[in-house]
Amino acid sequence: MSKTNKSVFETLSAINVNDKVEQKNGLTYLSWAWAWAEVKKNYPSATYKVVKDEASNMPFVWDSHMGYMCSTEVTIEGETLEMWLPVMDGANKAMKLEAYEYTTRYGKKTCQGATMFDINKTIMRCLVKNLAMFGLGHYIYAGDDLPQDDKSVAEKLATPKKDTTKKATTKKATPKKEVTTIKLDIGDDNWDKVMRYVVANKELGLKKIGENLLTKYSMTAKVKKEIAKAL
Repeated sequence: MSKTNKSVFETLSAINVNDKVEQKNGLTYLSWAWAWAEVKKNYPSATYKVVKDEASNMPFVWDSHMGYMCSTEVTIEGETLEMWLPVMDGANKAMKLEAYEYTTRYGKKTCQGATMFDINKTIMRCLVKNLAMFGLGHYIYAGDDLPQDDKSVAEKLATPKKDTTKKATTKKATPKKEVTTIKLDIGDDNWDKVMRYVVANKELGLKKIGENLLTKYSMTAKVKKEIAKAL
């Protein structure tokens, strides 16, 4: 049992996981080994299980049209929560038994068939997502860059960029930055490209994606809201 009066969610959501996050192919991942160790340090009786398909006894369910889905269950302090995650490639396309082609405005792309390596990766990522339901690293999925006990992303996405621009104006570099910044509007020539980037990198979180886009584009509050919807 917890030594404090805090709930499981309050305890785990207050843990800063930033130094345990890994960057791979532009996406953000939390180490499953560290995440599980952190949960066990706080709640030694915590358990998890990989949900298996009743018919095949395999650690996934499979549909020939839709692909693979992995699920886990975590139990902490008597509460059990389930989470699921589809097996996806780097472009967030559902992986199936065989490779298949799909068409984009940039041409044809291929999604490779899933292997047991892909299944295993998905199971462990699903476990981390499952732990986030109990609070650990939850702020990453919410788009924040700090735990609830610190600052929220709502202030950070808009304020720092505006402050930086004003400081640059006081110095000398603001005019050059404005020249290299492209105004982004919903439905313009750059919109599809930006949305493709957002969808492919959604695991980075809203704050990081916003920072990356603002280095190249200027955008209104309406455009930011539309981007946030894709996450």
